[in-house]
Amino acid sequence: MNLKQLEAFVQVAEGGSFSKAARELYLTQPTISAHISSLEKELNVRLFVRNTKEVSLSDNGKDLYKYAKQMVDLQGKIEEHFGMRKDSGKHCITIAASTIPAQYLLPKVLMRFNEKYPEEQFKIKETDSAQVVTQIVDCMADVGFTGTVLEKKHCKYIPFYKDELVIIAPNMEKYRRIQEECPNDISWLEREHVIMREEGSGTRKEAEKQLRSAGVNMADLEIIASIENQETIKKSVRQGMGVSILSRLAATDEAKAGQMLIFPIPGADEGRDINVVYNRNYQLSRSAERFIKIVKEVYEV
Repeated sequence: MNLKQLEAFVQVAEGGSFSKAARELYLTQPTISAHISSLEKELNVRLFVRNTKEVSLSDNGKDLYKYAKQMVDLQGKIEEHFGMRKDSGKHCITIAASTIPAQYLLPKVLMRFNEKYPEEQFKIKETDSAQVVTQIVDCMADVGFTGTVLEKKHCKYIPFYKDELVIIAPNMEKYRRIQEECPNDISWLEREHVIMREEGSGTRKEAEKQLRSAGVNMADLEIIASIENQETIKKSVRQGMGVSILSRLAATDEAKAGQMLIFPIPGADEGRDINVVYNRNYQLSRSAERFIKIVKEVYEV
């Protein structure tokens, strides 16, 4: 086993393609295949699941990736420190983010980062909060963004934004009257059809927590659907299917356009923290360190 083999393995794992890995490393595809084959023979495991369209990591491949990624990145840091880098200077940061930061907070950071470091590249993986943390723990992502703090070993969380959850309802006479007559009472929620984010979503966990604090018994809610895509949730609410709980960030445009009504959740304090998270036991690349610094600058942490 050598670093060239591990570098080829990491490139295939991240790009999902032998040909793409060959282009990135300026090697032939048979050379990449030979590197992977040698690793599989030496370790006596299958590292990839192959089909006609793409390749994906096997369970053994996922285990190897955690260590191989660290070794390849560490080699890069050594070369960078001693001026040995001979590549084009392009590096790729893998970022895992839950829905709200991915769609509403990251774009501002990415723009600033690209302006300051135009040679850097990034890959965004949008998933739920639980998976963000899992990818950080498993070293499948360099930096993560999540609205939920899961106490996982080695995870370092840095809060950088306060996010407010709100109840959203269609702009109908019934809800306009509730908004006028009892804006701070949400007991009416127990008589409505409720659409929630999916299990594992940071938004759902925080919504359940805040509703309980406001005196709403989750068992009394008539939850008719759990939906991953918040655009689908908003469209369903606009069409009168039910009400939901989302980030104010996600509802502001529709509320301004008069398509939906927003109700604050009483006693919700200052909102939930959105955090940047990384693995403190994993040596961050200089690119990842720069990225975290830009997050702090943009949101004045």
